[in-house]
Amino acid sequence: MSNSDIELYVHQLSNQATRENALLELSKKRENFPELAPYLWYSFGTVAALLQEIVSIYPLLSPPALTAHASNRVCNALALLQCVASHPETRGLFLQAHVPLFLYPFLNTISKTRPFEYLRLTSLGVIGALVKVDDTDVINFLLSTEIIPLCLRTMEMGSELSKTVATFIVQKILLDDVSSA
Repeated sequence: MSNSDIELYVHQLSNQATRENALLELSKKRENFPELAPYLWYSFGTVAALLQEIVSIYPLLSPPALTAHASNRVCNALALLQCVASHPETRGLFLQAHVPLFLYPFLNTISKTRPFEYLRLTSLGVIGALVKVDDTDVINFLLSTEIIPLCLRTMEMGSELSKTVATFIVQKILLDDVSSA
């Protein structure tokens, strides 16, 4: 995939009619384009489009009515946000914008169906990408939110993989100097 392809797909995220395919293509190819995160962050309307994808399924969370198709679509948006959360140039901006808070409703669900579990696991992946780098700002931000109880809930009722990621997040927070001070 060339830079011009990436630019085209990022541009297509702003258009509701072309967004789904652009989400799919960008999430599949994100590893091949190391500067995708800044490109996503600084492209006009792109983060807003990704957040729109996320909030559009909130009504499907309770009562549980999430389809596999809707879950996959949002998980593609979450994969792009994970890319932004992982990049050193965009991580701080991602936190300043409080983007992780938009994922918390997905961690607060209790349905064990595959679409919900996939959504929960992908959301945990975004938070996991934040804590993977030892950054005091990340830990301070997470400690100011309800991530610990949400991870504990996931450790109680999620799939084995979700439990593992949630445990990793809690462990990284607890082992950080900030949280133990």
